[in-house]
Amino acid sequence: MKILHTSDWHIGRTFHGVDLLADQASVLGSIADVVRERGVDVVVVPGDVYDRSIPSSDAVAVCNRAFEAIRAAGAVIVVTSGNHDSAVRLGAGASFAAAGGLHLITKVDQIDRPVIVDDRFGQVAFYGIPYLEPEITRVALGVPQARTHSEILGAAMTRIRADLSARPGLRSVLLAHAFVVGGEASGSERSISVGGVETVAAAEFAGVDYVALGHLHSAQRLEDAVRYSGSPLPYSFGERSHRKSVLLIELDETGLATVDRIDLPLVRGLSQLRGTLDHLLSGTEFADAEAHYVSAVLTDPVRPVDPMRRLQARFPYAVHLEWQRPVSGGDLGYRDAVRGRSDTEIAHGFVGAVRSEMSEREILLMDEALSAAGRSTESTAELGETA
Repeated sequence: MKILHTSDWHIGRTFHGVDLLADQASVLGSIADVVRERGVDVVVVPGDVYDRSIPSSDAVAVCNRAFEAIRAAGAVIVVTSGNHDSAVRLGAGASFAAAGGLHLITKVDQIDRPVIVDDRFGQVAFYGIPYLEPEITRVALGVPQARTHSEILGAAMTRIRADLSARPGLRSVLLAHAFVVGGEASGSERSISVGGVETVAAAEFAGVDYVALGHLHSAQRLEDAVRYSGSPLPYSFGERSHRKSVLLIELDETGLATVDRIDLPLVRGLSQLRGTLDHLLSGTEFADAEAHYVSAVLTDPVRPVDPMRRLQARFPYAVHLEWQRPVSGGDLGYRDAVRGRSDTEIAHGFVGAVRSEMSEREILLMDEALSAAGRSTESTAELGETA
């Protein structure tokens, strides 16, 4: 049996305010192409299908088209809910969807009720552990004292192993949305800890042939049979060096046979640029970034006027901009920097550091204001002495 592992679609997410629906539709279409070209039997999606618990109608439309394309390509689909999803909304109509080959596992009582798929060697059981918030699910799982994700997942796995023990010889695949010890976050994930420990050990999942993990956005191997596929698109500039992919798992008659990584097409690259605005606009070394999402750090000594508009004239997908004025005079601490300077000199230096050097008229106005403030202080002191 061939199984395609993908996760963390985050449909509806924006990137520094830019709508990503077109990019997401494109890459999900590529996943459907992989299903068709590789003869995939089952696609598993362990959570964070949507980016918000209440997705927009456009996000739902993109998701539905992706499911339809994957199903039309010949694969059964098994999905669990993640911490970004609303389990109730994602699971709405689950029994209806299952009749068409889309299996949505979003409830505690579904954990030990696997989706069974046949191949030429027999049957494979697909178990799903949706994102389980300890405070909300501990009673339903029969562990009212549980406070951590490890305890909750341990209780869920106890149910799964009990069901597996009643099905001797059955091969199994587990979908889980969790932060497993040894995994590395990329910075675009939302913490799943709410008052408890969020990490769990890979050993919690012992007893199944393959564990398809969701939550972390970079592809990672924790053990041969315990892996993250990562997200299909980069969702932060910290992921700009990632090559996004899906994992193709093959089961033989005894269990896990192979795991192959299949790179996904790059929809749009990410670039971080640094320099003066004029250099960014004219430098030939930045030509490749013209079609990328761009984050720029400007190093002009004076903050440029309307820099984003000017930057987008060359880099139409520039989405983030900051100004870092070059530091002069070394890295002196504040106390050392102001030692021996008058109040007027300190005030002039402060304005120059946070904005730009003052004009002669601005200097005159500031000096008059400081002088007036000094006279006011002296008058107040004299009135106090007289009283």
